Amino acid sequence: SDTAKTAIAGLLDIAAGITAFGNRIPTSYLRLVPHQEAPTNICWGDRNRSALVRVPLGWFAEGSSKMVAIANPNYSEEFQSHSYKSTFEFRAADPSADLYLLMAAFAVGIRHGFEMDNALDVAKKLYIDVNIFKDEHKDRLAQLEHLPASCYESAQALKELKDIFMEYDVFSEGMINDTINYLEGLDDNKLSERLYGKNEEIRKLVDSYIHIG
Repeated sequence: SDTAKTAIAGLLDIAAGITAFGNRIPTSYLRLVPHQEAPTNICWGDRNRSALVRVPLGWFAEGSSKMVAIANPNYSEEFQSHSYKSTFEFRAADPSADLYLLMAAFAVGIRHGFEMDNALDVAKKLYIDVNIFKDEHKDRLAQLEHLPASCYESAQALKELKDIFMEYDVFSEGMINDTINYLEGLDDNKLSERLYGKNEEIRKLVDSYIHIG
């Protein structure tokens, strides 16, 4: 719907800044690389795992209603829903996120979309219907902005977008500045390049930031 496209446009317009709340450790950005079903560029698409914002296949989409009966034996194959239940997902964030601030950032992005004069044009421009990581679609890939590749780059993006996040006092200037200082303090600018081929250093980094159990 146009309403959903407007919301998506707003999220994409400030997506680089949203990573400051959704990807808060250096190892977050080691995941966001091509050919790993992880987003690297600012775009959206249907059922497309190379997109930052993805509209997954809905169980109530045309031709897929039998999924309800398959997953829930008490429902018959004739079960139909006349409500519109399609969702979309923001695929960059990970368990390092500050969940409360991330949800607030999503709200800011969606509100921003409804305040943009050209939201539907932005949504159209950033829509992809191909796997942008395949060689035959490299021209389309070149048209899309990159997500930040480190906490440092995420902090710089938040600096540029801070006025949008601070509008209506959703985020205070102190909160934004503290987030920027925290991310810059991780000293991970160009970390992927620095760690290339250094498996032992990568292992130490993972041990430092990822804890299981």
